Amino acid sequence: MHGVFSRIILGLGLILALGLNLQTAALGQEPAILSSGDIHHPQIGRFGMVASQQILASQIGAEVLAAGGNAVDAAVATSFALAVVLPRAGNLGGGGFMLVYLAEEKRTIAIDYREMAPAAASRDMYLDADGNVSRERILASLKSSGVPGTVAGLHYAHSKYGKLPWARLLAPAIELARDGFIVSRFMSDGLKRSARRLRRSPASVKLFFKPDGAAYEPGDKISFADLATTLEQIQKAGRRAFYRGRIARKIVATMRRGDGLITLEDLRNYRVVERPAVKGTYRGFEIVSMPPPSSGGIHVIQMLNILENFPLSQMAPGSADAIHVMAETMKLAFADRSKHLGDPDFYDVPVDWLLSKAYAKRLAATIDLARARPSSEIRPGTAAAPESPDTTQISVMDRFGNVVANTFTLNAAYGSAIAVDGAGFLLNNEMDDFVAKPGVPNFWGLVGDKANAIAPGKRPLSSMTPTIVFRDGAPYLATGSPGGSRIITTVLQQIVNLIDFKMGLADAVEYPRFHHQWLPDELRIEGGFSPDTLRELQARGHVIARKSVMGSLQTVQRRDGLLLGVSDSRRMTAGAVGLCRPRLARSC
Repeated sequence: MHGVFSRIILGLGLILALGLNLQTAALGQEPAILSSGDIHHPQIGRFGMVASQQILASQIGAEVLAAGGNAVDAAVATSFALAVVLPRAGNLGGGGFMLVYLAEEKRTIAIDYREMAPAAASRDMYLDADGNVSRERILASLKSSGVPGTVAGLHYAHSKYGKLPWARLLAPAIELARDGFIVSRFMSDGLKRSARRLRRSPASVKLFFKPDGAAYEPGDKISFADLATTLEQIQKAGRRAFYRGRIARKIVATMRRGDGLITLEDLRNYRVVERPAVKGTYRGFEIVSMPPPSSGGIHVIQMLNILENFPLSQMAPGSADAIHVMAETMKLAFADRSKHLGDPDFYDVPVDWLLSKAYAKRLAATIDLARARPSSEIRPGTAAAPESPDTTQISVMDRFGNVVANTFTLNAAYGSAIAVDGAGFLLNNEMDDFVAKPGVPNFWGLVGDKANAIAPGKRPLSSMTPTIVFRDGAPYLATGSPGGSRIITTVLQQIVNLIDFKMGLADAVEYPRFHHQWLPDELRIEGGFSPDTLRELQARGHVIARKSVMGSLQTVQRRDGLLLGVSDSRRMTAGAVGLCRPRLARSC
């Protein structure tokens, strides 16, 4: 079935690609789509590959590789381009995680540039007079914003591990912002869906609506002069421009006008942290992912450890048996997430225990193959010792063997929907990723406890899961996805599809998805599964909730001496671009 599903999606992609090629041509650039006119067909390269959620940004990353840049350079350039062409998630005012494999050193490092709570933040700051969480305050006010980390994180990655000059990496994003680009249907629809939120901020109205207040339609041209100026300042002065210069003063001026919390001192005190990646094994493959304050890496490895106790390869993909075992596994991991995960600088996360094969074996023994266990019967384990559909992912492999998986976000679509006046970018609403009140769900329906409570300088827990998979000691796969809490299960299912079900890369990315996060007690299902399978799952006790598409995997795979890139067709503007020679080329 999965082959049919993938072919249907890929056929739709041919239609979408025509519009994207016209969009690129309107910029005066030759499309760099390799191997096929279909942006969602696996792209092929020998000397580099970039996959992102916006084909224009992927092309910029590939051009950086063609100019002699490495994977970090390409990821940085692509990230700044996404801040222009994918404003719902690409950003300067948010934060994220970057996983980097350094081929020369055979070492993987994790760069944490997650937002930090301002110094004025406090544990109960989002509770009203009745002790209830104010959703308005935590999601749509200036108090919802953590101190942004994106610019500091990208600057840190480049200064330590990049190759090309910093100014070269920002130049394409500046050109896009200044000269403009063609609005896609995806962008137009997204702006219209968020129009009510965006219109509450005069600075956002100036950015995302025409001078007469009308919405941008597909085929219109949009440009961001203030953002171009901001990017030029960052190009000239690097991190300092954003955290100490004119941009910092504009952020603080916006905060003062709207009773926000971020101060100049908060911006000056922002720090990037380089952490050891978390590692595990699954059926002979090594899984390397992001450590806390990401919950994604730990729980992908934990779930794979549990699934290793079941013969998944003997179950048909999409069958009731396979979905049941994986859904029950997801419940167990998300229950642990609610209690044991937080910022490791503030809370002693029991990483070794959560990742142990022995603990996974005990959890696997609690799974009944014939019955769905109600979430009310599941409690987080006791340690033996002490994420919007609008995040975005970039995956890169270069000719030198380096790999980057970078995920960054504003949280909800367009973050808080409040722009920095005169600076051309949106602020995040990442404070919602903290636990405002124990047991009360956040925007993603996730609950938590004191490990993720609000504190000054603390980083909120995240579901972002940039991941690199190794086979025989060499990088095999770089991947990640947007999707809030569904990021974790999206990455998990792709790995299982590839390793257990032996799918090709496109099918592994495109196959229908499901998700369970313990609470609420429902099995969320995309379209594409057999009605008979759903009835069987209901008979086992699962509560089925039919949902729209989940995630948008951006994946690069090294196989048989070639690089394959696949961008999930669930986001119509996504695309992978590769190099077949040390320059852009149309085929290998």
